[in-house]
Amino acid sequence: MTPEPPSSDTLSRIRALVGDAACTDAAQCHTLALGARPGGGPQAYLAWSSACTDGAALALLAEQFRQERLAEIAASGELSDCRFLPDPGAVCRAGTCRLNQPGPDAA
Repeated sequence: MTPEPPSSDTLSRIRALVGDAACTDAAQCHTLALGARPGGGPQAYLAWSSACTDGAALALLAEQFRQERLAEIAASGELSDCRFLPDPGAVCRAGTCRLNQPGPDAA
C-alpha cells in the first residue's frame, strides 16, 4: 500500500479549519485557491467564511499545500492539461459559504 502524500494531510487540515463555512452575509464569503497545477495556477477553489475561520492561519496552510503539490508535480513529472481554472467567487446560500455556480444564462 502506498502512503498518502503529505498534501493529503494538509488538505484535510484546511478542510477542518474551514469547517461548515457558516455565514450570515455574502461579505463573509471568500474563495481560497488550493494546490497547484503543472501548468500553473491552482488546482481547485474552496469557499470559506471569515465569520468563523482565521484567514491568516488558512493562508499559511494553503501556501504549505501549494508547496507540497509543486514538489509532488516535480517528483512525478505530472504534465499540464493547459486548462485555466478561474476563481468562481463565493456566495452565502442557506447560511453557508459556497462556490458561486453560474446559472444557465451565464456566458
